[in-house]
Amino acid sequence: MKNNKKGFTLIELMIVVAIIGILAAIAIPKFSDLINKAKEGATKGALSSVRSALQVYYGDNEGMFPTDTLAILTTNGKYISEIPLAKLPATTHADTKVVTAQGGTAYAGDAGGWAYFNVQSNSAVWGTFVAGCTHEDIKGQNNSAIVEPWTSF
Repeated sequence: MKNNKKGFTLIELMIVVAIIGILAAIAIPKFSDLINKAKEGATKGALSSVRSALQVYYGDNEGMFPTDTLAILTTNGKYISEIPLAKLPATTHADTKVVTAQGGTAYAGDAGGWAYFNVQSNSAVWGTFVAGCTHEDIKGQNNSAIVEPWTSF
């Protein structure tokens, strides 16, 4: 009588589990990096949107930038419907829509969110909108020594 046993041995199953574990150990850090890159990309897109709205406002108001913390841009949704979220991955900052007014000629602080230079007397930086963070970005760049911290593009 022929005895046909079907199935896998314990050794075969253990090898498969080990291979899946090795693949997971490689894939999880890569996946985490992709999430951070996506957040940074979203922030760059949001930064571009607000800067475009600022330029339209500038054109509509004969060369004047807003002097508030950009609430005027969202009034009635004329320039932009809302200030987007600033997602600053791999930093200590939470995602936020807060815009901090900057009065000096260089970025002061590391509060997260957004920073806006709203003082007309500082003509070199007046109307500049940046991510409010001095930590390194995904590429390892830290531009805190210049007016545009975190990313300059």
